Amino acid sequence: MRSVIDILDLSTEELESLMATALDIVARPDDYADACRRKKLATLFFEPSTRTRMSFEAAMYELGGHVISMSSAASSSAAKGESVADTAKVVSCYADIIAIRHPKEGAALVAAENADVPVINAGDGGHCHPTQTLADLLTIRREKGSFEGLTVGLCGDLKFGRTVHSLINALSRYRDVRFVLISPEELKVPSYVKRDVLKKQGIPYQQTTSLEDAIPELDILYMTRVQRERFFNEEDYLRLKDSYILTPDKLRRAKADMSILHPLPRVNEISVAIDADPRACYFKQVLNGKYMRMALILMLLKEAGTI
Repeated sequence: MRSVIDILDLSTEELESLMATALDIVARPDDYADACRRKKLATLFFEPSTRTRMSFEAAMYELGGHVISMSSAASSSAAKGESVADTAKVVSCYADIIAIRHPKEGAALVAAENADVPVINAGDGGHCHPTQTLADLLTIRREKGSFEGLTVGLCGDLKFGRTVHSLINALSRYRDVRFVLISPEELKVPSYVKRDVLKKQGIPYQQTTSLEDAIPELDILYMTRVQRERFFNEEDYLRLKDSYILTPDKLRRAKADMSILHPLPRVNEISVAIDADPRACYFKQVLNGKYMRMALILMLLKEAGTI
């Protein structure tokens, strides 16, 4: 049974096909209004979420399907000690497709290995978040027209930021992409990402602690928050949480057509004064995420022979 746990589960051709489908949904939404009629999506969210969960649910409803959900881990049998594997087997009896978010890396893979229906990873710990990456890709495509030749700045928590890891994996497949990795020393991109993706493929990158120095050369600035939930030590979180705050003053040094992305939620790392700037694309990302999740649900249910 085909599932999507990592962005690398999707070929470049499939990424292009998903984006094409998403753009067709944007252009002709009525043609998809009954595409998943009488099909059910189960959302299993073991940690808090607003955008991702509601995006999946809105996506299924707009495809004419239904949603069944677990409101929180505390209200599920997980609170009684039920394993992720057993939960996946049980929910497979009720739903045609599952979206799961879990704080532990690898939990989505365990669910996929035990479910009888397709499973979509909606974020597993600090590992990866493939559908956020789909939202990011569609946003960049719609803003820039192409991925080739872009200089992409990734700023903030690059150690625990699963969205960052997934985006590096995805963009590394395209020609002439260059990365600027902006973070405190303590939150640098993990060595395995640099070794297995960037260095292995000969992709140019630089590391810096200065957003101000990096911003003039960027085509894309991908901001992230420092995530309190990934820290074991409150003192470390408090020391690092305000490392990078994007303000109008800092933005004066950026290109006139630079695009600012953020997976959200935002805390204070992007000033609200920037929201009206035409370069701010983070709320567009939210909408693009719904379209890409619609496209992914369609693809997986078609491959499963369910629709």
